Amino acid sequence: VQLQASGGGSVQAGGSLRLSCLASRRTFSSDCMGWFRQAPGKEREFVAAITMSDGRTNYAESVKGRFTISRDNPKNLVYLQMNSLKPEDTADYYCASGPYSMPVKEPRLYTSWGQGTQVTVSS
Repeated sequence: VQLQASGGGSVQAGGSLRLSCLASRRTFSSDCMGWFRQAPGKEREFVAAITMSDGRTNYAESVKGRFTISRDNPKNLVYLQMNSLKPEDTADYYCASGPYSMPVKEPRLYTSWGQGTQVTVSS
């Protein structure tokens, strides 16, 4: 499956952005979709994941209460609503998919990746 991420941009601290990830094919009920981010000089880190079957979610502690992952199965879309953005959220954000029926955190388990979309939060 090919994934296309979009929606990045530049905002001030406290602002909001919504990222979208479009899959090239219908996602299967056994799929898991995740968002990851990578800041310059840092390793890629988990942000959020969702199961396409029943919408179970998992979040990194650093984004809990501020970010929300959701899905639109008929449109093959997964969203990441990011509110109360902080400068430390600045990174390239990637979406990924994997054949799991649970919201997986480990990036090495994902089998398909989209290109990154850049998010810059200024103080």
